[in-house]
Amino acid sequence: MKILSVIGARPQFIKCAPLSRKLRESHEEILVHTGQHYDPKMSDIFFKELGIPEPDYNLGIGSATQGEQTGKMLMEIEKLLINEEPDIVLVYGDTNSTIAGSLAASKLQIHVAHVEAGLRSFDRTMPEEINRIVTDHISNLLFCPTRTAVTNLENEGITDGVHNVGDVMMDALHYNIKVAEEKSTILDDLNLSHQDFMVATIHRASNTDDIENLSSIVKAFCSVDANILFPVHPRTKKCLQQYGLWDKLRENVNVISPLGYLDMLKLMSSSRKILTDSGGVQKEAYVLGVPCITMRNNTEWVETVDDGWNVLVGADCGLIIDAINGFEGTGMKGNMFGFGDACEMIYKIISSRI
Repeated sequence: MKILSVIGARPQFIKCAPLSRKLRESHEEILVHTGQHYDPKMSDIFFKELGIPEPDYNLGIGSATQGEQTGKMLMEIEKLLINEEPDIVLVYGDTNSTIAGSLAASKLQIHVAHVEAGLRSFDRTMPEEINRIVTDHISNLLFCPTRTAVTNLENEGITDGVHNVGDVMMDALHYNIKVAEEKSTILDDLNLSHQDFMVATIHRASNTDDIENLSSIVKAFCSVDANILFPVHPRTKKCLQQYGLWDKLRENVNVISPLGYLDMLKLMSSSRKILTDSGGVQKEAYVLGVPCITMRNNTEWVETVDDGWNVLVGADCGLIIDAINGFEGTGMKGNMFGFGDACEMIYKIISSRI
């Protein structure tokens, strides 16, 4: 079977690595990198560290407005699909690369398989939510990471082709945390001690493109007696500088360049708390057993909140400060994300269609 996989952003690289290895045991995979994340520190390093095969095609789309970026991807992916004639197009998550790949395939009557199907934040102001919903409604195979995701699809009338396989991120995390422990020297490189710091990531447009939200987050970071390590996304750095916030960061906020996955895993697993607006990081924090403070008003990973390891604070300065000072993970962590065998299950389901 010929499978064309579409990826373009950091979380997709991570999810793709273990599944690509498994699929290539008996299928032909054509790997397409849209170029949505194009900075070497956000792209190339992940391919090298995770052992992802060199993309067969790199579209080099780069950054643009939502419509322009998605439109360019749609045009280029359609050309590839006509040329390659795959049996299935595999898309991951909720980015513009996801929606472009699924739309192009669906309109050419090529089956779409969606990894991480059924997630909902129930906030349609988020571009990611629109991407998820549309992709799910045109997919033929929907690989859900949790029972909640299956229920979300059922509530929208989607039941055919739905499979609760667990989360491919678990497969990647189980494999790579061991590698990170052995190979990463990031703690020594940054002169950090175990649980003597917190890790922060900010990249959502609702925070970076809103001067009030970003100002409130920066104010909170600078108002606490905590060592905050802040690997800054290129887009976030641009906004911090544009809004005049870059020079307001205090010494307790240690700004560094984006990191590779192994170094980031090592930092997160060694940190006291994690502050983020990333969906994937919330889940990684949960699995690693690190309390997570999410700077959003909602989350697609409701299980992490229900289990007491994640708290939603939005961009409210006071709530962020209170959580930094007082929030601790509580309760037992369940296995709602599966047992690290999602790739094997997806492989078997896809293979059964031959």
